[in-house]
Amino acid sequence: MKKKIKKFIKQFKEFEYKEYAKTNVLFLTFVITTLLNGMLLRFITVHNYFAIKPIVADLAMILLFGSFVYLFKPKNRFKYLLIMSVIFTLICIVNSLYYTYYMSFASFSLIALSLTVVDVGDAVVKNVLQVKDFIFLWQPIVLIIMHSKLKRRDYYNTVAKKENKKKKFMATLIAGIVTYALFFMTVTGVEYSRLSKQWNREFLVTKFGVYTYQLNDLFKSLDAKFNTLFGYDNAAKKFREFYSEKREYKTNDWTNKFEGKNVIVLHAESFQGLTLNQTFNGKEVAPNMKRLSEEGLYFSNYYAQASSGTSSDTEFTFSSSLLPVTNGAVAVSYWNREYETIQKLLKEKGYRTISMHANTGSFWNRINFHNSLGYDKFYSKVDYDIDEEIGMGLSDKSFFKQSVQKLKKEYEKNGKFYATLISLSNHTPFDDVDKYGEFDVDIKEEVKTTNENGEEETKTVSYPYMEGTSLGNYFKSVHYADEAIGVFVDELDKAGLLENTILVIYGDHDAKLPKKDYVRLYNYDKENDDVLDKDDENYSEVDYYRYELERKVPFIIWSKNEKFETKIDTAMGMFDAMPTLGNMLGFKPKYALGRDIMNLDDNVVIFPNGNWLTNNIYYNSQKDQYKVLNTDYIVNSDEIQKNNDYATERLEISNDIILYDLIKNENSRLERVEGE
Repeated sequence: MKKKIKKFIKQFKEFEYKEYAKTNVLFLTFVITTLLNGMLLRFITVHNYFAIKPIVADLAMILLFGSFVYLFKPKNRFKYLLIMSVIFTLICIVNSLYYTYYMSFASFSLIALSLTVVDVGDAVVKNVLQVKDFIFLWQPIVLIIMHSKLKRRDYYNTVAKKENKKKKFMATLIAGIVTYALFFMTVTGVEYSRLSKQWNREFLVTKFGVYTYQLNDLFKSLDAKFNTLFGYDNAAKKFREFYSEKREYKTNDWTNKFEGKNVIVLHAESFQGLTLNQTFNGKEVAPNMKRLSEEGLYFSNYYAQASSGTSSDTEFTFSSSLLPVTNGAVAVSYWNREYETIQKLLKEKGYRTISMHANTGSFWNRINFHNSLGYDKFYSKVDYDIDEEIGMGLSDKSFFKQSVQKLKKEYEKNGKFYATLISLSNHTPFDDVDKYGEFDVDIKEEVKTTNENGEEETKTVSYPYMEGTSLGNYFKSVHYADEAIGVFVDELDKAGLLENTILVIYGDHDAKLPKKDYVRLYNYDKENDDVLDKDDENYSEVDYYRYELERKVPFIIWSKNEKFETKIDTAMGMFDAMPTLGNMLGFKPKYALGRDIMNLDDNVVIFPNGNWLTNNIYYNSQKDQYKVLNTDYIVNSDEIQKNNDYATERLEISNDIILYDLIKNENSRLERVEGE
């Protein structure tokens, strides 16, 4: 053994590095530039600058894939390396784009989703695509330039005479394997576990590098296609154990409160909670939503739990009390599973279930997805007269007016109903400003001055404030959407549809706007038309946690004939809506992961990336850090671990239910057992 080690050391010392560098210029250029691109991506996204582990992992991946270049003749190697460069560069560009919009990293399963969201192309270009996303193109450009120089020097013919292709291939391949082996020796059990689960993508990129993450994601995406072949028994066992205890439903003052009433659900596109309390020059951004929240039952600490499926994820989670999948979107990839939903449980109680959306039925595969959720009828774009367009399609005001008439006919024909209306106008990129109506987001002040005659005058001075910003345009869009909600309520009243009816409104997700706009919102210096300096005593920091907390959305239950005037501050997730409404409407879900919020003083809200929050603390699972939200709260490490386990268990159970169609299979199994 000692002789082998000495021999290896001797060969290492005698290795002609200069000669190797001279005869492998193109390959080394490929390795170094691709490695730098991976570092650049982490720098731009997660600010993970020079951490050694992801660099080592990236290097191993580059060496492994790059080694195959030596199976080609020197004159043909450029083509292979260029193809690999384009692939690695695209990985960086796509992930940079995706992180800008979703604050997470892309998945191969999203390729299928991209085909369903072509209509939001303008939104991507205007709100997401930035100059930084093209920085990564320098890598293949440098490779092309280097190839041109080498070609002029007759470099490839010279190399062909000197090298042993097979030896170089094996040496490079082994170098990649050894590098990976060294890397995985440093990986902890927790990191292995998260790599397997895949739902904490930011963590994976910071620990494993973007290239290893993407390869692992590819395997996970392929695994999802063959999930019925592997892992089913283990998933089914965990599923049965989780639901083995009979769930007790505690009664409260709201039990059966709305049993037998019609239910109209308004899926309010991109409506954030902060808009309800935002004013400009004394005018409210969302006066109608504000009024409804004050008159109704208002859940002020309500969070969306959407992932890559955005609006469709929200529809799914609100209806089923399950969480989105870790890869892709339920609406596209797993719509043909069996789910327990509000719609199905109300149908058992004699309700007609209806959904309405003035977009194409193929968008998010709603034409199939809504049927799977349990809707009897889906009114899509083909059912509407597109007489006024704003943003992505039919204006909300026209949509609501036309929808009310359809609802009236449905009610007259079929009786009590559960209807979901999905709004559209308040969709990113919020650039149809001319159609939103007059609503200034500047600062206007009355200033007294003295004219040339010494007379005192009063004039209005205006400061730009949020005018011209993405967030400013969003407020204008919300103001229009709020006006449309006012029209909706009026039209329902005129049609007599507010009698014996509750109106349920929720924001489907936040506006996904850049943090810098919020910094300006809270730190505007009107004298300089700029943001206050961070050292200024009046500066209000918008850090990661504040930004995340600002993403909460409104959830309101309102009735024309009864004013509840009740505000619930308990932290609540989208998947808590179903059991909460179930208690009020008189049905008891069997497979809900959320809880009836009316029975809780505190609650754990789980996000698809593994983060969670309670009334007291927000936990960032990517960084294993937290922010205390309640100054009276004393941090308890056991409680944090308990909530981590709680979140992990529900994420896994939810994912297994969807992947393995466990509700359908378990119901079939129980039927067989009962029949024996």
